[in-house]
Amino acid sequence: MRPLGLLATTAAFALLLGVPVPARALIVFDPSNYVQNVLTAARELQQINNQITSLQNEAQMLINQARNLANLPYSSLQQLQASIQRTQQLLAQAQRIAYDVQQIDRAFSTSYAPATGSQSSQVLTSNAQSRWQNSVAALQDSLRVQAGVVSNLDTNRIQTSALVTSSQGASGALQATQAGNQILALQAQQLADLTAAVAAQGRAQGLEAAQRAAAQDQGREQLRRFLTPAQGYQSSNVQMFH
Repeated sequence: MRPLGLLATTAAFALLLGVPVPARALIVFDPSNYVQNVLTAARELQQINNQITSLQNEAQMLINQARNLANLPYSSLQQLQASIQRTQQLLAQAQRIAYDVQQIDRAFSTSYAPATGSQSSQVLTSNAQSRWQNSVAALQDSLRVQAGVVSNLDTNRIQTSALVTSSQGASGALQATQAGNQILALQAQQLADLTAAVAAQGRAQGLEAAQRAAAQDQGREQLRRFLTPAQGYQSSNVQMFH
């Protein structure tokens, strides 16, 4: 700016002194043109800023979409499947009368069947022993299933804590949904354990009740035989409960 100002001052003094000034030494400043150029440059700069802002928004949108599509880094599926398999194995190890309809029907048609006059005392005694063994085995199976369910509680506690933490720290919608689905799976596993415990307990109670009913029926038959005329009581050696 200083050379231009000096040249303009020199030209002004030359005009005052009447000294001719070359045309190329004169600088014409048009304020309106200058203002127009500044406004144009400002508008272009604003357009560039708007484009930059738009690109930033698009980039942030892509980042958010990537977060929403990101998978949850934690999975409890393996631990839940292991817990369910342990409970299933305990149920499959049921002794004597297991969870099988045909096996139950056979037992109730033999050892739990009503006592008849054609059955010998040895058969009645054998049936009574078999019923007692069934009840004891069912009680043991029930306790084993309950112990397995209790052992799963610690695993469930760890998985619940991890899933809640993962849900709270989810970076997107997909991670939050996956964490929620795994929590639902954990609840389903807990319901399965509860169902297994109830089934095992119900089996034990059912066999115990069936044993009492069969024992009452057998007792009536043995009393009838004892009181029947012309058939005196005959003692015999009986071995029960090993």
